[in-house]
Amino acid sequence: MNAMILNFLMVEGYQEAAVKFIEEARLETPAGLEKVGERVEIQNAIHRGDVRSAIEKINELNPELLDTQPAVHFMLLRLELIERMRTMMSSPNADVMPVLEFATIHLAPRAPKNVAFMEDLESAMALLCFSSNNVVPALKPLLDLSLRKTVASHVNEAILESQGLVQESKIKTLLRLWGWSQKKLRQDADFPAFDFTGTD
Repeated sequence: MNAMILNFLMVEGYQEAAVKFIEEARLETPAGLEKVGERVEIQNAIHRGDVRSAIEKINELNPELLDTQPAVHFMLLRLELIERMRTMMSSPNADVMPVLEFATIHLAPRAPKNVAFMEDLESAMALLCFSSNNVVPALKPLLDLSLRKTVASHVNEAILESQGLVQESKIKTLLRLWGWSQKKLRQDADFPAFDFTGTD
C-alpha cells in the first residue's frame, strides 16, 4: 500500500507530499524523485501558455526527448503558434508576420512528414481568417484553454516514459479497473454505483 501511495504522489507531481510520506513511512527514496519538481514546472509553464519556457525546460531535463517524440514536439510547437495567434487576435492592429514566420520556420518543415501534422497545421493557420469573436465552431476548440491541459498531459506522459516510470498512477489504474468491473456487473445485476469523479 505504501508503494502505491508513493507511486501516486510521484506520478501526479506531488513532490513535497512524497518527501514527507517517505519520511513518515520510513521508505527508501526512489529514483526519479528529484525530477518530480522539474516535471511540475514544465506542466505549469504549459498551463499558463508559456510554451517556449516549457520547451527550454524539457530540453534541460532531457535534451533528446523532443527529438525522439516528434508528435509531442509538434504538439508543443502548434500550441505555441496558437498562443501567438491568441495574443495577436486580442490586439486589432497586431502584426501577423511574426506568426507566419514562426509557422514557416518551426512547423512547415515538419508538417509534410505526417498527414496528421499537416491537418493540425492547416486548422491552426485557418484561425488567421477570423477575429477572436467570430471564430467558426469547428476551430473554437483550438482557442479553448483546455488544449493547454491536453498538451501538458501528453508531455507529462512522454517525460514519465523517458524516465522509465509508469504514465498513470497505480491508484488511478485500479479505479479505472473498478469502474469497468462495476459497469459489467450492472449489466447483469442490480449493483450500486460509485462515482469516482476526476478519475477519467
